[in-house]
Amino acid sequence: MARLRLGPLLRYVDEEAATVWVETSRPCVAEVRCADGAAGSARTFQIDGHHYALVPVSGLTPGTETAYEVVLDGGRVWPEPESRFPDSTIRTPRYGADEPLRVTFGSCRWAAPPSDEHDPVGPDALDTLAARLAADPAAERPDVLVLLGDQVYADETSPATQEWLARRRDLTDPPGTEVADYQEYAHLYDESWLDPEIRWLLSTVPSCMLFDDHDVIDDWNTSAAWLREMRELPWWRERILSGLMSYWVYQHIGNLPPGELAADPVYEAVCASADGTDVLREFAARADSDPTCARWSYRRDFGRTRLLMVDTRAARVLDEQNRAMLDPDEARWVRAQALDGQSVEEGAPGAYDHLLIGSSLPWLLPHLIHDAEHWNAAMARGERGERWAGRGENLRRQADLEHWAAFPASFDWLTDLVAEAGSGPAAPATVSVLGGDVHHAYIAEPSWPAGPAAPTARVLQLTCSPVHNSIPRYIRVGFRFGWSRAGRLLGRRFARHARAAAPRISWRKAGGPWFGNHLMTLTLRGRAADLTLDQADAQRGLVRADDRKIA
Repeated sequence: MARLRLGPLLRYVDEEAATVWVETSRPCVAEVRCADGAAGSARTFQIDGHHYALVPVSGLTPGTETAYEVVLDGGRVWPEPESRFPDSTIRTPRYGADEPLRVTFGSCRWAAPPSDEHDPVGPDALDTLAARLAADPAAERPDVLVLLGDQVYADETSPATQEWLARRRDLTDPPGTEVADYQEYAHLYDESWLDPEIRWLLSTVPSCMLFDDHDVIDDWNTSAAWLREMRELPWWRERILSGLMSYWVYQHIGNLPPGELAADPVYEAVCASADGTDVLREFAARADSDPTCARWSYRRDFGRTRLLMVDTRAARVLDEQNRAMLDPDEARWVRAQALDGQSVEEGAPGAYDHLLIGSSLPWLLPHLIHDAEHWNAAMARGERGERWAGRGENLRRQADLEHWAAFPASFDWLTDLVAEAGSGPAAPATVSVLGGDVHHAYIAEPSWPAGPAAPTARVLQLTCSPVHNSIPRYIRVGFRFGWSRAGRLLGRRFARHARAAAPRISWRKAGGPWFGNHLMTLTLRGRAADLTLDQADAQRGLVRADDRKIA
């Protein structure tokens, strides 16, 4: 009999349809059967000896909640017998002006150790959320979890994973305690998603995911010089192909609506193959050699809220003289999705009331860090000569200077896009850039010079990181200093040395910085928006650290 190895993960949900992801022990037909009669099935596909299915569920009723079970070749495998968790359910929305949409987001999650072991970085915010919801199934819960990168850490493995790796290969050989191939990536997802609380939470709350660097390796695609050096390492090709393949299987395909998934040629080819490994490996090789061959960014509409998840890692242009966060095709696609449905006549509503731009890397940083990254980009580009260019490249890697500010033309492009999307007769109430990566949480609010280019929507940078990780004390001090007046003055000295113009916008810290393991939640109702920040506490669970109305 087929067993359920991993999952189920509830991924896409709309008013009448859903998708449920599973990994099984052998080839089989996976079914999802709902208590209200809705159902779906799919035959598993195979990648490197592992078996997966993404089951489309149809026939759901808008605005309802139904329990579901997973059946493999006719045998029920979920819920597990004598589970201590409530039944997994699918809640379908009924979008309307009075119906709230709750979007909970964060990034950077090390897998939590077993519950009987000491957790060196404190309680896991997702574990804590799961415990709260499991204790009170009727409580308010997110309509979607938006996970903004570093779902697994391929380059910073746990002691338990290192012991497992040592049984497979000699850890004195590169890449040592980092993962090397697809099987080892699969183990990382096992370690992270078999956590009982996380497994139940992801089975009952829909999720949208996006990778960041640690899903592959720290500083992934930070520069052309970095990439050249990595490609010379004998273990790198297997690492990058396995990273992209595993991301496609475990995260990417679940992000897509059923219609887009059915039209995806790679998904179709993988499912049609007795063994899809070669098909997926060839796709990963193309995506690695030419970023325009794959699009990892995607769009989801939740009634009158649009979520635009933007790939800030694999779509980069790394040539120092043409450096960009997104290649031109990707940038055109993102802009088209942001503006789709917003060009209407005066008095007519646009396509959305709230625009959420999911970027693993924050757009607005503390002022000192922004200016340092802008300065570093100019130095690495050769603005002060070859000697400074070498220093700039070294500092870029050592200090992780690779956010939007490190791609000055792209920073300006995103600034212009946010302003354009937030302007005009059909302007939304809010435009929020959701970010992670930097291991603390804060709110930043930009302002434009008065004039026609200034948006009418309220614009915010909302950064929430980590979900479960840590940050050294000296970096905490650095982030606080980066927001200070003295930090801003020091940053302008960097900018003058780089002969860089001042940013076209200014911004202020409107909240934070907060340190610890966090989740942020946007509650959107009509054109109103509220923001909350919850911090994980070992004794008290999730503790409200901030709560404010933003529109």
